[in-house]
Amino acid sequence: MKLWDKGYTTHNIVERFTVGNDRILDLKLARYDVQASRAHARMLHKIGILTDGELSDILRGLDTITAQIERGVFVIEPQFEDVHSKIEFALVSEIGEAGKKIHTTRSRNDQVLVDLHLYVKDELVIIKGLIKRLFETLMGLSEREKDVLMPGYTHMQVAMPSSFGLWFSAYAERLIDDLTLLHAAYRISDQNPLGSAAGYGTSFPIDRSMTTQLLGFRTLKYNVVAAQMSRGRLEQSVAFAMASVSGTLAQLAADVCLYMSQNYHFISFPKELTTGSSIMPHKQNPDVFELLRARSNKICNLPSEIMHITGNLPSGYHRDYQLLKESLMGGIEGVKDHLEVCDFMLQHIRVRRDLLEEEKYRYIFSVEEVNKLVMAGVPFREAYRRVGKDILEGRFEPDKRVSHTHEGSLGNLCLKEIRAKFDEEYGQMPGRE
Repeated sequence: MKLWDKGYTTHNIVERFTVGNDRILDLKLARYDVQASRAHARMLHKIGILTDGELSDILRGLDTITAQIERGVFVIEPQFEDVHSKIEFALVSEIGEAGKKIHTTRSRNDQVLVDLHLYVKDELVIIKGLIKRLFETLMGLSEREKDVLMPGYTHMQVAMPSSFGLWFSAYAERLIDDLTLLHAAYRISDQNPLGSAAGYGTSFPIDRSMTTQLLGFRTLKYNVVAAQMSRGRLEQSVAFAMASVSGTLAQLAADVCLYMSQNYHFISFPKELTTGSSIMPHKQNPDVFELLRARSNKICNLPSEIMHITGNLPSGYHRDYQLLKESLMGGIEGVKDHLEVCDFMLQHIRVRRDLLEEEKYRYIFSVEEVNKLVMAGVPFREAYRRVGKDILEGRFEPDKRVSHTHEGSLGNLCLKEIRAKFDEEYGQMPGRE
């Protein structure tokens, strides 16, 4: 069944190429299509398109379809082009003629737009909750390991003293920026596009404010052309938010892979959380974090992929938009999986506590010696030269006591302030995970 059927049969090659994976992907949208149809039916009743009895029948039929979706028995068979055509067919089969009125004033463009907006809102709330879980794990590790020193690096060379508390809470605070972008994507998705029809409105006196309220949107996407053009823009905004989260995860994963190597040996994991080699019996590989790095980097490319598909399209609907669905949904599922896996692994991380006792880290304290001379009244450039000369001539003896007290340093992590900042941003985004 096709909603645009006019009595002729499409060639099977055209059918296969144009439908693509929509029947599979649309299963994720089924409950949102029913939700939007329920609100749409109530609005049609208000403006006199549906009688009391027809509205009652339609709502009863949609309840039956909802029950099928919740039980996991709702399917979109090959004869249906998408979720919209299947739901309309199921509704007509369930209640008869009244079901044929449900598409009045709507277009499929209209339907997929509102479905995607509702879907994205729910998924972003879930991602928000997973970010909070990872944030709490990182903050807990930072508090637990705040006094354990580790080397800091610049140019991949040993540079200055750092700490595991500093390392863990750095990624925790970075998640706040990711949450800010997630919130921005949520606000973009929290606008009702329903009522734009094919992108130019309708001659029916529909009540778009009513459906906005019924569907729980913050506001309308008022201009019908702007509403239609949100296809692509919605996916792009979500992709940027997911790329930001993924960039954080990818860099964290890269650190973990480096720090697990024998040349660093800063951290380790239980052997059950690593993988082995087919020929080297001693290997315990960080495959989870290598794949986390690669898969996160793949999601970082999503904004570019979406912009290349949509960047040169004129206004109005184009079938090109169909390709965005798979990219968007795959990215969302990936980010959720990656956040969950990262959180699980970090809950089992083991930190080495005697790192800076090794001789190769003795020069990491050189800046501390320069600073001591400066605080004693020696000009900085002179202090720098003195310590540098001592190092070159083999006379440098480090004092391994480190005293950093300013905000955000290894001696003053400001965990309370970071948590307050996270809570403030977290509270800006509606919904519970």
